[in-house]
Amino acid sequence: MAEEGKMGMAHKVDVYVGQRIRQRRWLTGMTQQRLAELVGIKFQQIQKYETGANRVSASRLWDIADALGVTVAFFFDGLKSEAPEKTGKAEENIPVDVMGDKEAMDLIRSYYSIPEDQRRRLFELARVLSDVA
Repeated sequence: MAEEGKMGMAHKVDVYVGQRIRQRRWLTGMTQQRLAELVGIKFQQIQKYETGANRVSASRLWDIADALGVTVAFFFDGLKSEAPEKTGKAEENIPVDVMGDKEAMDLIRSYYSIPEDQRRRLFELARVLSDVA
């Protein structure tokens, strides 16, 4: 398969993977420069990956996942196929792109800044409150 030309449209999967790289990097507080250093490339390449302008090879995605402390599958989590899904659950309150929602991202970042023992208690409280609602 040929790489997309400069004038071509980026594939939706490349854009999605790039968004997930950016989100994980942001959540960990890592700069593009630091990620690039860990992976052994220039930060401009990270910028291109994050915008979907450049496709990430499998081996490079492996290195990025390692640097960000996630599995390769993390970058594809939540990606929807073109086929319509049939689910029995109605989750109207959840945004279609939770990871693209700024409020959700701020909440996640804040959550992981809480000490682990308190975080577990907060998690259990949130679970109880969501069951009541």
